[in-house]
Amino acid sequence: MTEAEALEKKQHKSSSSNGDVRPEAGREDVFDNTYKEKEGPKPQRIIVWKNVILMTLLHIGAVYGIFLIPSAAPLTLVWSAICFLISALGITAGAHRLWSHRSYKATLPLRIFLGVANSMAFQNDIFEWARDHRVHHKYSETDADPHNAVRGFFFAHIGWLLVRKHPDVIEKGRKLELSDLLSDKVVMFQRKYYKLSVLLMCFFIPMFVPWYLWGESLWVAYFLPALLRYTLVLNATWLVNSAAHMWGNRPYDKNINPRENRFVTFSAIGEGFHNYHHTFPYDYATSEFGCKLNITTCFIDLMCFLGLAKDRKRVSRELVLARIQRTGDGSHRSG
Repeated sequence: MTEAEALEKKQHKSSSSNGDVRPEAGREDVFDNTYKEKEGPKPQRIIVWKNVILMTLLHIGAVYGIFLIPSAAPLTLVWSAICFLISALGITAGAHRLWSHRSYKATLPLRIFLGVANSMAFQNDIFEWARDHRVHHKYSETDADPHNAVRGFFFAHIGWLLVRKHPDVIEKGRKLELSDLLSDKVVMFQRKYYKLSVLLMCFFIPMFVPWYLWGESLWVAYFLPALLRYTLVLNATWLVNSAAHMWGNRPYDKNINPRENRFVTFSAIGEGFHNYHHTFPYDYATSEFGCKLNITTCFIDLMCFLGLAKDRKRVSRELVLARIQRTGDGSHRSG
């Protein structure tokens, strides 16, 4: 055993008072290397034509919305950016870092805000999003991965939503331990009223505010802060599944596909440090560099400062360096 391996093994068993922690045993977001894909021909792809039509119309509407930008009031553009940020945080700080990975704890007011923001993002309810994301981490780049990047960029980006799930994805998802999600009243309330919350938060509120407060036309208000903003958030999230699994360096673990991708980091407000994230999925910052290019980490830090969040899980510097030495591709930089 090398010195780096010895240090990593030691820190797997320990935690410290400064927030450097290891994940508890049995975490459902830790890669399972015992899973083996079934031999023989793959199941036939079954296209979900309703999703194909809706996604096509959505993106046509978003492209049309781009041409409406010059006619929009400056306040409408600012409002669109605010809606983008709120809905993105509903995914990154909410469904991802809080509910999927339990990388920090949030008070009830913050959980309610993140639940509302998640409905504005309209990417399935929190329970379903977190369940599928845990399956993605546990069986990454296999048939049990909902958006398996080995099947190509298009499939990992949007194609997985246009076909029926692989049977292994469904099977493994049903076997996950999800009691933490089932016992969270915010998660279950949002799941129960999800369709209504989406209509209100993803479409009505973004459209109503600019029309009512500063007289923007309903046409522009619908296509910009509602439709175009929604489509941009979708694609920013999907890039984490596609581009960040294909292009970039692997300074922490060269044996896995996820990469460090600066463009995805920018577009997904901090989620592009993906090689780090898959190596240390329980780290609340998803990066060793804190707030650098990471709006979501800044947001969580602010919530902790305000007393709305606590118990941020963090990887020790020693463990990071040990992992870089043991499995990195040699491309690591200090900042």
